[in-house]
Amino acid sequence: MNEPVIKLQGVWKIFGTRTEDAMRAIAEEGLTKAQTLERFGCVVGIADCSFEVPRGEIFCVMGLSGSGKSTMVRHINRLIEPTSGSIEVLGHDVMALDDGGLRKLRAAQIGMVFQHMALFPHRTVRDNVAFPLQVQGLPKSRRWEISQRCLSLVNLDGYEDRFPSELSGGMQQRVGLARALASDPEILLMDEPFSALDPLIRRRLQEQFMALSAELNKTTVFITHDLDEAIRIGSRIAIMNDGRIIQIGTPEEIVTNPIDDYVRDFVEGISTLKLVFAHTIMEPIEEYKIGPGENLRQSIRAADTVDLSELIDLSITTDQPIVITQEGKDVGVINKSTLLNGIKGGNRDE
Repeated sequence: MNEPVIKLQGVWKIFGTRTEDAMRAIAEEGLTKAQTLERFGCVVGIADCSFEVPRGEIFCVMGLSGSGKSTMVRHINRLIEPTSGSIEVLGHDVMALDDGGLRKLRAAQIGMVFQHMALFPHRTVRDNVAFPLQVQGLPKSRRWEISQRCLSLVNLDGYEDRFPSELSGGMQQRVGLARALASDPEILLMDEPFSALDPLIRRRLQEQFMALSAELNKTTVFITHDLDEAIRIGSRIAIMNDGRIIQIGTPEEIVTNPIDDYVRDFVEGISTLKLVFAHTIMEPIEEYKIGPGENLRQSIRAADTVDLSELIDLSITTDQPIVITQEGKDVGVINKSTLLNGIKGGNRDE
């Protein structure tokens, strides 16, 4: 894994007037969120959160309302001050930055996209996108040049002189994304940016965002309450509950190996056909016991990265097991029984 661009270690946020007393009691007595509120009148926003995000990754954080996901993402650019813990962004100790250093980090290295973009209604689309550059003091010609390029990235050419009230909700979100990209930040923080949109528009924006992220190699922390969205766009997913991170993993790991009942309830009903891959369910070729009538030399070869949907299509064409290859070498075998177990949600380690 690459050097982390974002690193949180043991971060806590407790809201209230008796935060020190509450932290001490939590450490010594293991108080729950509800007990902390009852005894000290303090609300635990996030509790002992740790994770790292390498360059170019889309790291999705999801959970129900009140789980702490939006509170956590606002710690990365220190919009919220943590009660304890450490936060590093691009190698900088965020907690050690003075006001000037923090403003520079926010203006030049971190772009943020909210669910409600709060575009300036009296400014044109071009001027909305160019606003962060105006704050930085760039001349108008340069601001407009960059604004035009960012609007082209989100397919809004021709709308430069429109006002936000003349745009649809999806178009306004694209203006917000263009504004976040205008200063060419290395990091994007996106807090449920598509959740208020219609499903069809939402899906199109997800596709556009994924394409942009791959093209520009942006490191993104993406907040959502929608597991389908997290699975669709996330390199990895962190699931939160009551301010704590319960599990972090790839979409495949989260769906096939939920760590507890809370996560299991989240992923119940999610189809594994496009999430589970051959390398997860295959039996190592050296351990495979060849059954009656089976001949691995006559078997179809498939890459270890093919998913269940593709494996099902292949299995229809043959009565032989499927031999899985990696870099041209036979490494595993999947037969009908293995495939059915994978479809049900199991894997070879269960």
